[in-house]
Amino acid sequence: MVTAILSLTVLGLTLGLVLGIAARYLKVDTDPLIMEVESMMPGSQCGQCGFPGCSPAAAAVVAGEAPPTLCPPGGRELAQRLANKLGIKVDLSCMEDTGPITAHVREENCIGCTRCYKVCPTDAIMGGPKQIHSVFKAACTGCKACIDVCPTECLQIEPVLTTLTTWYMPKPALAA
Repeated sequence: MVTAILSLTVLGLTLGLVLGIAARYLKVDTDPLIMEVESMMPGSQCGQCGFPGCSPAAAAVVAGEAPPTLCPPGGRELAQRLANKLGIKVDLSCMEDTGPITAHVREENCIGCTRCYKVCPTDAIMGGPKQIHSVFKAACTGCKACIDVCPTECLQIEPVLTTLTTWYMPKPALAA
C-alpha cells in the first residue's frame, strides 16, 4: 500500500514538472489587443459574422481585415465600442439595429425532428427526438440558423419584450 502511494506521488510530481516545463517553452503569445476585443464581443460563437467564432473575428478586426460592424448580435453599440477601442471611424448607417431578438417555437407545428437543435450554435434549443422543442431565451442570439432548417416552419424570430424580468438599466453616457 505504501509503495502504491509513493509511486503515484512520484508519478504525479514528475508529470506535473513535465507539464510545467512544457507550458513555459511551448507558450503561444497573443496580442493583448485581440484578447480585449474578444472580451468585448458577445462570446456566443454563433458565426453570423462569417468567422467560426469570436476569437478569429476579433483577430480580423484588429488586423483591419474585417469592419467593426461585423457582429450582428453586438449591434451598433458593440461596433461603436470596437471603433473607439481601435481608434477608427465607423459608419453605422448601413447597420440595422433590431434590438434583442430570440427564436420562438410554435408548439402545434413542431414534430421533434431535432434539425434546429443540431444547428443552434449556442445550444439554446432544448428537446429530444420526437418531442416538442423549446427555446431557452437567455441563450438565444437570434442568429436565425434554426429558421432555415426547420421543415415545418414552426420557428419564428420575435423581439424580446421588455418586462420586469428582461428590463435592465442602461449604462449612463460618459461625459466627453
